[in-house]
Amino acid sequence: MHRPVLLNEVIEIFDPKPGQKYIDATVNGGGHAKAILEKIGPSGILIGIDRDCELINKLRIRNQELGIRNVTLICDNYANIGNIARSCRLGDADGILFDLGVSSYHFESSGRGFSFMKDEPLDMRFNPKDTAITAAIFVNQAPQEKIESILRQYGEERFAKRIAAEISKERRHKKIETTADLVSVIKKAVPRWYCRGRRHCATRTFQALRIAVNDELASLEKAIRAAIGILGNGGKLLVISFHSLEDRIVKDIFREAAKSKEVTKISKKVIKPTYAEILENPRARSAKLRGVQKL
Repeated sequence: MHRPVLLNEVIEIFDPKPGQKYIDATVNGGGHAKAILEKIGPSGILIGIDRDCELINKLRIRNQELGIRNVTLICDNYANIGNIARSCRLGDADGILFDLGVSSYHFESSGRGFSFMKDEPLDMRFNPKDTAITAAIFVNQAPQEKIESILRQYGEERFAKRIAAEISKERRHKKIETTADLVSVIKKAVPRWYCRGRRHCATRTFQALRIAVNDELASLEKAIRAAIGILGNGGKLLVISFHSLEDRIVKDIFREAAKSKEVTKISKKVIKPTYAEILENPRARSAKLRGVQKL
C-alpha cells in the first residue's frame, strides 16, 4: 500500500476546516485526500487529480463503496490544473497539495517497467494513452548524444557517457525491450564498485528515463505556477518533492512568487520527515516539503 509521506505535517499546516475546498493534484492512493476529507466533512469539496487512469478508477470504486460523494476525481496531467479547477467550478482553493513521489503501485504492480528490481516491459509511462514514446522506444531510437544528455540532466548520472555508449552498442545487435535488458547494459557500462554501493547502479538511469518519457519537469513548472493562481486569499500550496531537480523548480518558483508579494513562505526551512517516519517508511527518507500561503 502507498503510504502518504509527511501526512501529519501536511494536515497540521493546512489545518482544514468544514466546508473548505482542496485540490490533491497527485491523489494516487488517496492517503492525503482521505485525511483532508475527514476534516472538511461532507460540506467541503476535494478535487483529486492523477495522471494514471487505473488509479483513478480504483479510487472511484472505493469512494462509491464508502458512499463518499464530495470528491471529484480527474484523470489528467496536473499541468492542466488551471483548466481542471475552472471546469469543476471550484472557485478559490483553500489548499492545494502536490506529492511528487512515484507510488508503490507503479513500482510494484503496474507492470510498466518503473522498477529495475523486476523484469518488465520497458514502458515507464504514467498514462499510456497520453504519451506515445515509451522508454524502450527512446533507448532504441534516440541518438546517443541525446541519451547521454538526458541521463546527465535528469538523472545527474556520473557515468552518463559510458551508459549511453553501451546502449548504442547493444541496440545494434538486439533491441533493449525490458528492464532486465537495460539493467544488464548499465552493469556492463559502469565500474564494478558502482554497483556495490547503497544506491543501485541503475537508479539514476531509470529516474532520468521516467522523467523524460513523462515530461515531468516541464509539467511540474506549469502546474506550480497555475496552482498559485487558483489559491484564494490565505490559501496554502504544499509540495513534497523527492529529488533535487523537482525541489529546485519548486524553490525557484516560490522564491519568485514571494518576491512579487503573491505569496509568503510557510516555513523558512524545508520540512523533512521525522526519524520515526523514515524507520516506518524508508521511501520517505528523501522527501522535502515546501509551502507558501497566498497573500
